[in-house]
Amino acid sequence: MKKVNLVLFISIILISIFGIVMIYSASNIWADYKYNDSLKYVKNQAMFFIIGIFLMITISKINYKWYYKNANKILLLCFILLILVLIPGIGSVRNGSRSWFGFGPFGIQPSEFAKLGLIIFTSRYLTNNENNLKNIKTGVLPILGLTLLMFVIIMLQPDFGTGTVLVMSIIGLLFVGGVSIKFFLKIALVGVALVVGLIAIAPYRLSRIISFIDPWKDPLGSGFQIIQSLYAIGPGGLFGMGFGNSIQKHFYLPEPQTDFIFSIISEEFGFMGVIIVSILFLTIIISSFNISHKTNNLFAKYLSFGIAFQFSFQTVLNLMVVVGLIPVTGYALLLYS
Repeated sequence: MKKVNLVLFISIILISIFGIVMIYSASNIWADYKYNDSLKYVKNQAMFFIIGIFLMITISKINYKWYYKNANKILLLCFILLILVLIPGIGSVRNGSRSWFGFGPFGIQPSEFAKLGLIIFTSRYLTNNENNLKNIKTGVLPILGLTLLMFVIIMLQPDFGTGTVLVMSIIGLLFVGGVSIKFFLKIALVGVALVVGLIAIAPYRLSRIISFIDPWKDPLGSGFQIIQSLYAIGPGGLFGMGFGNSIQKHFYLPEPQTDFIFSIISEEFGFMGVIIVSILFLTIIISSFNISHKTNNLFAKYLSFGIAFQFSFQTVLNLMVVVGLIPVTGYALLLYS
């Protein structure tokens, strides 16, 4: 444990344990109704927590140079899994997206591996092409083209939230790699055009935008989630309604144990609970970026930054959805949900 960042490790353990506690509070009513077992979700999460700790310690023993040597193979495997999941009979559909490999009651999303696989590959690419990044055509467009290809495959599922996280993670890496800010402004314009196109071809995305602007136009339809989320956050006050006393988890707020668990935390623990959760997340994020800042190996610097940036972006994305700052993306809160 001498090489372990104890602040980072302890913060992850604390936030995960609090997540298990909150999953019980957020899900016990729904789990009892659906499965006749109020502990259904919390037992699953506790099991995943134990498996996660084991995997975290085991994977930490792998020398990061192994990822550098095998970056191409890792990325190829990610592409194969993303294509396989689209095949009926192999991939399973959940919540309207064919993005899962089902194993009985459990499921694995290959897009989660792809997000990390592309960071590993991009970190190696930036390390080997450090002096070529000022040339947009030969230095930047190849990695952006690869990112766009993976984004398109993920959108075939479709999974806009994961695709967005993937693209933004690579843009973050390219930015710290030294790519000109003017290029990103041009990319932003192209991105806006793509988003408009994606919204135009999928009516449900347009309804999410409309419900974001004015959820009360369709309070029982597209605006239902954000309205119920704000109903949970509003009454929380300074100290909340108390553990287990949430009203919105009684079949009002959809997905209280996943996408909107932060709403339940706000309702039961109030502003002080929000502050505690935010401090824990900030501790993890700052500790992760410090690791990237202090390391001398260029590949390790890019790799750790990419993972830290992706974690940060995913966390902020969920919190912004929950409080109504951006449209609903369907992305869960890391370590809690």
